[in-house]
Amino acid sequence: MRGLESLRRGCGVPGARPSPAASPGVPALALRCPRASSPRSPAPPTRPLALKMKIWLLLGLLLIHEALEDVTGQHPPKNKRPKEPGENRIKPTNKKVKPKIPKIKDRDSADPTPKTQSIMTQMMDKGRFQKPAATLSLMAGQTLELRCKGNKIGWSYPAYLDTFKDTRLSVKQHERYGQLTLVNSTAADTGEFSCWGQLCTGYVCRRDEAKTGSTYIFFTEKGELFVPSPSHFDVVYLNPDRQAVVPCRVTVRSAKVTLHREFPAKEIPANGTDIVYDLKRGFVYLQPHSGHQGVVYCKAEAGGKSQISVKYQLLYAEVPRGPPSTTISASSNKVKGGDDLSILCTVLGEPDVEVEFRWTYPGQKDERPVTIQDSWRLIHRGLGHTTRISQSVLSIEDFETIDAGYYICTAQNLQGQTTVATTVESS
Repeated sequence: MRGLESLRRGCGVPGARPSPAASPGVPALALRCPRASSPRSPAPPTRPLALKMKIWLLLGLLLIHEALEDVTGQHPPKNKRPKEPGENRIKPTNKKVKPKIPKIKDRDSADPTPKTQSIMTQMMDKGRFQKPAATLSLMAGQTLELRCKGNKIGWSYPAYLDTFKDTRLSVKQHERYGQLTLVNSTAADTGEFSCWGQLCTGYVCRRDEAKTGSTYIFFTEKGELFVPSPSHFDVVYLNPDRQAVVPCRVTVRSAKVTLHREFPAKEIPANGTDIVYDLKRGFVYLQPHSGHQGVVYCKAEAGGKSQISVKYQLLYAEVPRGPPSTTISASSNKVKGGDDLSILCTVLGEPDVEVEFRWTYPGQKDERPVTIQDSWRLIHRGLGHTTRISQSVLSIEDFETIDAGYYICTAQNLQGQTTVATTVESS
Protein backbone atom coordinates (compact mmCIF):
# COMPACT_ATOMS: atom_id res chain seq x y z
CA MET A 1 0.00 0.00 0.00
CA ARG A 2 2.92 2.34 0.71
CA GLY A 3 4.26 1.62 -2.73
CA LEU A 4 0.84 2.40 -4.23
CA GLU A 5 0.68 5.73 -2.42
CA SER A 6 4.11 6.59 -3.76
CA LEU A 7 2.99 5.83 -7.28
CA ARG A 8 -0.09 7.93 -6.84
CA ARG A 9 1.90 10.90 -5.54
CA GLY A 10 4.42 10.53 -8.32
CA CYS A 11 1.71 10.59 -10.97
CA GLY A 12 -0.15 13.53 -9.45
CA VAL A 13 -3.15 11.60 -8.32
CA PRO A 14 -5.60 13.97 -6.67
CA GLY A 15 -5.62 13.72 -2.85
CA ALA A 16 -2.12 12.22 -2.73
CA ARG A 17 0.44 13.72 -0.36
CA PRO A 18 3.79 14.99 -1.62
CA SER A 19 6.36 12.16 -1.84
CA PRO A 20 9.27 12.36 0.67
CA ALA A 21 12.85 12.25 -0.52
CA ALA A 22 14.28 8.83 -1.17
CA SER A 23 15.98 7.24 1.72
CA PRO A 24 19.75 6.89 1.51
CA GLY A 25 20.72 3.69 -0.22
CA VAL A 26 17.22 3.23 -1.67
CA PRO A 27 17.23 3.69 -5.45
CA ALA A 28 14.67 6.10 -6.82
CA LEU A 29 11.95 4.63 -8.96
CA ALA A 30 11.59 5.96 -12.49
CA LEU A 31 7.83 6.03 -13.12
CA ARG A 32 6.10 6.83 -16.33
CA CYS A 33 2.65 8.25 -15.76
CA PRO A 34 -0.02 8.44 -18.54
CA ARG A 35 -0.81 11.79 -19.97
CA ALA A 36 -3.84 13.61 -18.67
CA SER A 37 -6.58 13.39 -21.20
CA SER A 38 -8.91 16.19 -22.05
CA PRO A 39 -12.42 15.98 -20.94
CA ARG A 40 -13.48 15.54 -24.47
CA SER A 41 -11.44 12.40 -25.16
CA PRO A 42 -12.90 8.99 -24.23
CA ALA A 43 -11.47 7.32 -21.10
CA PRO A 44 -8.78 4.66 -21.88
CA PRO A 45 -9.21 1.20 -20.61
CA THR A 46 -8.24 0.94 -16.87
CA ARG A 47 -7.19 -2.78 -16.80
CA PRO A 48 -3.78 -2.37 -18.49
CA LEU A 49 -2.98 0.56 -16.17
CA ALA A 50 -3.84 -1.41 -13.03
CA LEU A 51 -1.66 -4.32 -14.18
CA LYS A 52 1.29 -2.07 -14.78
CA MET A 53 0.83 -0.48 -11.37
CA LYS A 54 0.90 -3.88 -9.69
CA ILE A 55 4.13 -4.84 -11.49
CA TRP A 56 5.80 -1.58 -10.49
CA LEU A 57 4.54 -2.02 -6.97
CA LEU A 58 6.10 -5.50 -6.61
CA LEU A 59 9.36 -4.30 -8.15
CA GLY A 60 9.50 -1.38 -5.71
CA LEU A 61 8.82 -3.54 -2.70
CA LEU A 62 11.62 -5.89 -3.76
CA LEU A 63 14.12 -3.05 -4.16
CA ILE A 64 13.15 -1.53 -0.80
CA HIS A 65 13.62 -4.90 0.94
CA GLU A 66 17.11 -5.36 -0.52
CA ALA A 67 18.09 -1.81 0.43
CA LEU A 68 16.98 -2.27 4.04
CA GLU A 69 19.04 -5.48 4.34
CA ASP A 70 22.13 -3.67 3.06
CA VAL A 71 21.70 -0.91 5.64
CA THR A 72 21.07 -3.12 8.72
CA GLY A 73 23.71 -5.77 7.81
CA GLN A 74 21.36 -8.71 8.19
CA HIS A 75 22.78 -10.68 5.30
CA PRO A 76 23.22 -14.32 6.23
CA PRO A 77 26.93 -15.28 6.59
CA LYS A 78 28.50 -16.68 3.48
CA ASN A 79 29.74 -20.28 3.31
CA LYS A 80 27.74 -21.09 6.45
CA ARG A 81 27.29 -24.80 6.97
CA PRO A 82 25.64 -26.76 9.77
CA LYS A 83 27.87 -28.29 12.49
CA GLU A 84 28.42 -31.98 12.40
CA PRO A 85 28.07 -34.09 15.56
CA GLY A 86 31.19 -33.94 17.71
CA GLU A 87 32.57 -30.87 15.95
CA ASN A 88 34.59 -28.24 17.90
CA ARG A 89 35.35 -30.65 20.75
CA ILE A 90 39.09 -30.39 20.11
CA LYS A 91 40.57 -27.04 21.08
CA PRO A 92 42.45 -25.17 18.33
CA THR A 93 46.20 -25.70 18.46
CA ASN A 94 46.93 -21.96 18.32
CA LYS A 95 45.00 -21.28 21.51
CA LYS A 96 47.11 -20.81 24.65
CA VAL A 97 46.06 -23.28 27.31
CA LYS A 98 47.19 -22.74 30.92
CA PRO A 99 48.86 -25.95 32.15
CA LYS A 100 47.20 -27.70 35.06
CA ILE A 101 49.37 -28.09 38.18
CA PRO A 102 48.81 -31.19 40.32
CA LYS A 103 47.50 -30.51 43.80
CA ILE A 104 50.52 -32.12 45.44
CA LYS A 105 52.73 -29.48 43.86
CA ASP A 106 50.53 -26.78 45.32
CA ARG A 107 50.98 -28.26 48.77
CA ASP A 108 54.73 -28.55 48.33
CA SER A 109 55.09 -24.95 47.22
CA ALA A 110 53.02 -23.73 50.16
CA ASP A 111 55.14 -25.63 52.69
CA PRO A 112 57.90 -23.31 53.91
CA THR A 113 60.01 -26.09 55.48
CA PRO A 114 62.61 -27.65 53.17
CA LYS A 115 62.11 -31.30 52.30
CA THR A 116 64.96 -33.67 53.12
CA GLN A 117 66.17 -35.97 50.38
CA SER A 118 67.34 -39.47 51.27
CA ILE A 119 70.63 -40.16 49.51
CA MET A 120 71.26 -43.67 50.89
CA THR A 121 70.89 -46.93 48.94
CA GLN A 122 71.68 -50.53 49.90
CA MET A 123 73.49 -52.97 47.64
CA MET A 124 71.37 -56.08 47.15
CA ASP A 125 72.13 -59.35 45.39
CA LYS A 126 72.83 -59.47 41.63
CA GLY A 127 73.90 -55.84 41.54
CA ARG A 128 70.51 -54.39 42.51
CA PHE A 129 70.10 -51.30 44.71
CA GLN A 130 67.20 -50.15 46.85
CA LYS A 131 66.53 -47.49 49.46
CA PRO A 132 66.81 -49.06 52.93
CA ALA A 133 63.92 -48.91 55.39
CA ALA A 134 64.18 -47.12 58.74
CA THR A 135 65.06 -50.49 60.34
CA LEU A 136 66.57 -53.59 58.73
CA SER A 137 67.15 -57.12 59.98
CA LEU A 138 70.14 -59.00 58.56
CA MET A 139 71.73 -62.29 59.51
CA ALA A 140 75.16 -62.08 61.12
CA GLY A 141 77.88 -62.94 58.62
CA GLN A 142 76.25 -61.05 55.74
CA THR A 143 78.15 -58.33 53.94
CA LEU A 144 76.63 -54.87 54.21
CA GLU A 145 77.23 -52.30 51.46
CA LEU A 146 75.67 -48.83 51.64
CA ARG A 147 76.08 -46.01 49.13
CA CYS A 148 75.21 -42.33 49.46
CA LYS A 149 75.09 -39.93 46.50
CA GLY A 150 77.50 -37.00 46.60
CA ASN A 151 81.10 -36.06 45.88
CA LYS A 152 81.84 -35.54 49.61
CA ILE A 153 80.01 -37.78 52.10
CA GLY A 154 80.25 -38.01 55.89
CA TRP A 155 79.43 -41.24 57.76
CA SER A 156 78.50 -42.42 61.25
CA TYR A 157 78.15 -46.01 62.46
CA PRO A 158 78.16 -47.94 65.76
CA ALA A 159 80.89 -46.72 68.10
CA TYR A 160 81.97 -50.34 68.58
CA LEU A 161 83.46 -50.33 65.08
CA ASP A 162 85.36 -47.10 65.75
CA THR A 163 86.59 -48.05 69.21
CA PHE A 164 88.46 -51.11 68.01
CA LYS A 165 89.42 -49.75 64.56
CA ASP A 166 87.82 -52.79 63.02
CA THR A 167 89.40 -53.81 59.70
CA ARG A 168 86.11 -55.37 58.60
CA LEU A 169 84.79 -51.86 57.98
CA SER A 170 85.78 -49.93 54.86
CA VAL A 171 84.69 -46.38 53.97
CA LYS A 172 85.61 -44.98 50.53
CA GLN A 173 84.78 -41.81 48.62
CA HIS A 174 84.20 -42.12 44.88
CA GLU A 175 83.59 -39.40 42.32
CA ARG A 176 79.81 -39.44 42.62
CA TYR A 177 79.09 -41.40 45.80
CA GLY A 178 80.43 -42.52 49.16
CA GLN A 179 80.64 -46.25 49.94
CA LEU A 180 80.54 -48.10 53.29
CA THR A 181 81.28 -51.82 53.33
CA LEU A 182 81.11 -54.14 56.35
CA VAL A 183 82.16 -57.77 55.93
CA ASN A 184 81.72 -60.72 58.30
CA SER A 185 79.10 -58.83 60.32
CA THR A 186 78.35 -59.84 63.92
CA ALA A 187 75.66 -59.12 66.50
CA ALA A 188 77.95 -56.48 68.03
CA ASP A 189 77.60 -54.40 64.82
CA THR A 190 73.91 -53.75 65.52
CA GLY A 191 73.17 -50.05 65.47
CA GLU A 192 72.56 -46.90 63.45
CA PHE A 193 74.28 -46.35 60.09
CA SER A 194 73.88 -42.87 58.61
CA CYS A 195 75.40 -40.56 56.01
CA TRP A 196 75.10 -36.93 54.93
CA GLY A 197 76.35 -34.64 52.20
CA GLN A 198 78.95 -32.02 53.06
CA LEU A 199 79.05 -28.41 51.84
CA CYS A 200 82.65 -27.22 51.81
CA THR A 201 84.19 -23.77 51.43
CA GLY A 202 87.92 -24.27 51.21
CA TYR A 203 88.88 -26.52 54.11
CA VAL A 204 85.78 -25.75 56.15
CA CYS A 205 82.85 -28.15 55.67
CA ARG A 206 79.39 -28.23 57.16
CA ARG A 207 76.63 -30.81 57.12
CA ASP A 208 73.93 -30.53 54.44
CA GLU A 209 70.75 -31.30 56.39
CA ALA A 210 68.70 -31.56 53.17
CA LYS A 211 70.73 -34.56 51.93
CA THR A 212 70.96 -37.32 54.52
CA GLY A 213 70.21 -41.00 54.88
CA SER A 214 70.05 -43.47 57.77
CA THR A 215 68.95 -46.94 58.77
CA TYR A 216 69.11 -48.96 62.00
CA ILE A 217 70.30 -52.51 61.37
CA PHE A 218 69.69 -55.57 63.59
CA PHE A 219 72.37 -58.21 62.96
CA THR A 220 70.74 -61.41 64.24
CA GLU A 221 73.15 -64.05 65.50
CA LYS A 222 72.32 -67.46 66.92
CA GLY A 223 72.53 -67.48 70.72
CA GLU A 224 72.85 -63.66 70.95
CA LEU A 225 69.65 -61.82 71.81
CA PHE A 226 71.53 -58.85 73.31
CA VAL A 227 74.12 -56.73 71.55
CA PRO A 228 77.38 -57.98 73.13
CA SER A 229 79.08 -55.71 75.67
CA PRO A 230 82.88 -55.37 75.92
CA SER A 231 82.67 -55.95 79.70
CA HIS A 232 80.67 -58.17 82.06
CA PHE A 233 79.89 -55.31 84.42
CA ASP A 234 79.22 -51.67 83.56
CA VAL A 235 78.57 -48.47 85.50
CA VAL A 236 75.73 -46.06 84.71
CA TYR A 237 75.78 -42.65 86.41
CA LEU A 238 72.49 -41.06 87.43
CA ASN A 239 72.25 -37.27 87.33
CA PRO A 240 69.09 -35.36 88.32
CA ASP A 241 69.23 -33.00 85.33
CA ARG A 242 69.74 -35.47 82.46
CA GLN A 243 68.54 -38.83 81.20
CA ALA A 244 70.37 -42.04 82.09
CA VAL A 245 70.43 -45.10 79.81
CA VAL A 246 70.85 -48.77 80.67
CA PRO A 247 72.00 -49.95 77.19
CA CYS A 248 70.11 -53.24 76.89
CA ARG A 249 69.86 -53.34 73.09
CA VAL A 250 68.70 -56.47 71.29
CA THR A 251 69.57 -58.08 67.95
CA VAL A 252 66.01 -59.28 67.25
CA ARG A 253 63.49 -56.55 66.60
CA SER A 254 60.53 -58.57 67.96
CA ALA A 255 62.24 -59.50 71.25
CA LYS A 256 60.43 -58.76 74.52
CA VAL A 257 62.79 -56.99 76.95
CA THR A 258 62.29 -56.44 80.69
CA LEU A 259 64.38 -54.68 83.37
CA HIS A 260 65.13 -56.33 86.73
CA ARG A 261 66.75 -55.32 90.01
CA GLU A 262 69.21 -57.83 91.49
CA PHE A 263 68.53 -57.05 95.16
CA PRO A 264 65.85 -57.09 96.23
CA ALA A 265 64.99 -59.28 93.24
CA LYS A 266 62.08 -57.79 91.31
CA GLU A 267 61.08 -56.53 87.88
CA ILE A 268 61.28 -52.77 87.32
CA PRO A 269 58.30 -51.70 85.22
CA ALA A 270 58.85 -49.41 82.23
CA ASN A 271 55.75 -47.31 82.85
CA GLY A 272 56.36 -44.80 80.07
CA THR A 273 56.53 -41.82 82.43
CA ASP A 274 59.56 -42.50 84.65
CA ILE A 275 61.27 -45.28 82.68
CA VAL A 276 60.78 -46.10 78.98
CA TYR A 277 62.29 -48.69 76.65
CA ASP A 278 63.85 -47.49 73.40
CA LEU A 279 64.68 -50.26 70.94
CA LYS A 280 67.70 -48.31 69.68
CA ARG A 281 69.04 -47.17 73.09
CA GLY A 282 67.79 -49.40 75.90
CA PHE A 283 65.97 -48.53 79.14
CA VAL A 284 65.88 -44.76 79.59
CA TYR A 285 65.49 -43.16 83.03
CA LEU A 286 63.76 -39.87 82.21
CA GLN A 287 64.17 -38.29 85.66
CA PRO A 288 66.89 -40.14 87.61
CA HIS A 289 66.99 -39.89 91.41
CA SER A 290 68.86 -41.52 94.26
CA GLY A 291 66.17 -44.21 94.69
CA HIS A 292 67.20 -45.71 91.33
CA GLN A 293 70.64 -46.74 92.62
CA GLY A 294 71.54 -50.43 92.69
CA VAL A 295 72.51 -53.32 90.43
CA VAL A 296 70.17 -54.11 87.53
CA TYR A 297 70.10 -56.41 84.50
CA CYS A 298 67.85 -57.05 81.50
CA LYS A 299 66.07 -60.13 80.23
CA ALA A 300 65.13 -60.76 76.57
CA GLU A 301 62.74 -63.37 75.13
CA ALA A 302 62.33 -64.26 71.46
CA GLY A 303 61.53 -67.43 69.53
CA GLY A 304 60.99 -69.48 72.67
CA LYS A 305 64.46 -68.56 74.00
CA SER A 306 65.52 -66.19 76.76
CA GLN A 307 68.79 -64.51 77.69
CA ILE A 308 70.15 -62.39 80.57
CA SER A 309 72.27 -59.29 79.87
CA VAL A 310 75.38 -58.12 81.69
CA LYS A 311 74.87 -56.34 85.02
CA TYR A 312 74.84 -52.57 85.44
CA GLN A 313 75.75 -50.64 88.60
CA LEU A 314 73.59 -47.51 88.87
CA LEU A 315 75.37 -44.76 90.81
CA TYR A 316 73.79 -41.45 91.73
CA ALA A 317 76.05 -38.41 91.30
CA GLU A 318 75.24 -34.76 91.93
CA VAL A 319 76.05 -32.32 89.17
CA PRO A 320 78.64 -29.72 90.27
CA ARG A 321 77.07 -26.37 91.02
CA GLY A 322 79.98 -24.23 89.79
CA PRO A 323 82.92 -24.07 87.41
CA PRO A 324 85.50 -26.89 87.42
CA SER A 325 88.10 -27.07 90.15
CA THR A 326 91.34 -26.50 88.24
CA THR A 327 95.06 -26.57 89.06
CA ILE A 328 98.15 -25.93 86.93
CA SER A 329 101.78 -26.92 87.36
CA ALA A 330 104.97 -26.78 85.27
CA SER A 331 107.69 -29.39 85.08
CA SER A 332 110.03 -26.56 86.02
CA ASN A 333 109.59 -22.82 86.44
CA LYS A 334 113.18 -22.12 85.33
CA VAL A 335 114.26 -23.78 82.13
CA LYS A 336 117.59 -23.75 80.30
CA GLY A 337 117.81 -23.19 76.60
CA GLY A 338 117.44 -26.45 74.65
CA ASP A 339 115.63 -28.30 77.47
CA ASP A 340 112.08 -29.63 77.23
CA LEU A 341 109.12 -28.10 79.06
CA SER A 342 105.66 -29.46 79.98
CA ILE A 343 102.74 -27.67 81.66
CA LEU A 344 100.00 -29.77 83.30
CA CYS A 345 96.40 -28.50 83.78
CA THR A 346 94.19 -30.76 85.97
CA VAL A 347 90.46 -30.80 86.82
CA LEU A 348 88.72 -32.99 89.43
CA GLY A 349 84.99 -33.44 88.90
CA GLU A 350 81.96 -35.68 88.63
CA PRO A 351 82.44 -38.90 86.65
CA ASP A 352 80.40 -38.00 83.55
CA VAL A 353 80.92 -34.22 83.39
CA GLU A 354 83.11 -33.39 80.40
CA VAL A 355 85.73 -30.64 80.51
CA GLU A 356 87.26 -28.61 77.66
CA PHE A 357 90.69 -26.95 77.80
CA ARG A 358 92.13 -23.84 76.11
CA TRP A 359 95.73 -22.61 76.26
CA THR A 360 97.50 -19.25 75.95
CA TYR A 361 101.32 -19.29 75.89
CA PRO A 362 104.19 -16.84 75.11
CA GLY A 363 105.22 -18.19 71.70
CA GLN A 364 101.63 -18.37 70.40
CA LYS A 365 101.87 -15.16 68.32
CA ASP A 366 105.09 -16.38 66.68
CA GLU A 367 103.41 -19.75 65.92
CA ARG A 368 105.86 -21.58 68.15
CA PRO A 369 105.27 -25.34 67.63
CA VAL A 370 103.81 -27.01 70.74
CA THR A 371 102.08 -30.31 71.49
CA ILE A 372 98.78 -30.38 73.44
CA GLN A 373 97.30 -33.67 74.65
CA ASP A 374 94.00 -34.04 76.55
CA SER A 375 92.92 -37.12 78.53
CA TRP A 376 90.70 -38.26 81.38
CA ARG A 377 90.24 -41.28 83.68
CA LEU A 378 88.04 -42.43 86.57
CA ILE A 379 89.25 -43.08 90.07
CA HIS A 380 86.98 -45.33 92.17
CA ARG A 381 87.02 -44.44 95.85
CA GLY A 382 84.59 -47.08 97.09
CA LEU A 383 81.00 -48.01 96.20
CA GLY A 384 79.17 -44.98 94.93
CA HIS A 385 82.21 -42.68 95.09
CA THR A 386 83.92 -42.06 91.76
CA THR A 387 85.95 -39.05 90.61
CA ARG A 388 86.82 -38.03 87.09
CA ILE A 389 90.30 -36.62 86.49
CA SER A 390 90.59 -34.53 83.32
CA GLN A 391 94.03 -33.35 82.24
CA SER A 392 95.64 -31.31 79.49
CA VAL A 393 99.41 -31.28 78.90
CA LEU A 394 101.23 -28.63 76.83
CA SER A 395 104.75 -29.68 75.77
CA ILE A 396 107.62 -27.68 74.20
CA GLU A 397 110.88 -29.11 72.86
CA ASP A 398 114.15 -27.12 72.78
CA PHE A 399 113.17 -24.26 75.07
CA GLU A 400 114.04 -20.81 73.66
CA THR A 401 113.92 -17.26 74.95
CA ILE A 402 110.53 -16.61 73.32
CA ASP A 403 109.07 -19.46 75.43
CA ALA A 404 109.54 -17.59 78.67
CA GLY A 405 106.45 -15.93 80.18
CA TYR A 406 102.92 -16.74 81.36
CA TYR A 407 101.21 -20.06 80.55
CA ILE A 408 97.44 -19.76 80.97
CA CYS A 409 95.00 -22.72 81.06
CA THR A 410 91.20 -22.27 80.88
CA ALA A 411 88.99 -25.24 81.82
CA GLN A 412 85.26 -25.15 81.04
CA ASN A 413 82.23 -27.32 81.78
CA LEU A 414 78.46 -26.74 81.54
CA GLN A 415 78.45 -24.65 84.73
CA GLY A 416 81.23 -22.23 83.82
CA GLN A 417 84.98 -21.90 83.38
CA THR A 418 88.10 -21.49 85.50
CA THR A 419 91.39 -19.91 84.44
CA VAL A 420 94.74 -20.65 86.07
CA ALA A 421 98.27 -19.54 85.15
CA THR A 422 101.93 -20.20 85.89
CA THR A 423 105.19 -18.42 84.99
CA VAL A 424 108.23 -19.98 83.33
CA GLU A 425 111.58 -18.17 83.21
CA SER A 426 114.69 -18.75 81.15
CA SER A 427 117.72 -19.64 83.27
